[in-house]
Amino acid sequence: MVRRNSFRLPGHPVSVGLARRRVRDHLAAWGHGPRDRTLEHAVLLVSELATNAVRHGSSARAGFEVAVTALADGSCLVEVSDGSRSEPRPGRAAEDEETGRGLHLVEHLATAWGVWGGDRHGKTVWALIPAGP
Repeated sequence: MVRRNSFRLPGHPVSVGLARRRVRDHLAAWGHGPRDRTLEHAVLLVSELATNAVRHGSSARAGFEVAVTALADGSCLVEVSDGSRSEPRPGRAAEDEETGRGLHLVEHLATAWGVWGGDRHGKTVWALIPAGP
């Protein structure tokens, strides 16, 4: 069975933690356990994508939207939409830098990821997380 939920949050740093919590709660309610790798990776990736939306893509008033979809095979799709037209690209992070690694993490943990939109209505960055034990 496919299950989907979406929610909108203000473009504020506090919203990143709220996005993590809501995604965790939805996936747990849909049967993903606390030691489930899919749940852990979905929470981590939504945190990275929501952080990017807050830093680069949304005003506090416009905010951003998060959607989480649990697929029948146990995999999960996370999407973060904001009002920015700019397409994210993995950056170069120096070894001692704390920023610039988010999309590299997405590339590593997701089966696939990409961007929809990028027009005057904004964009959606999505990541497909494989099913895990």
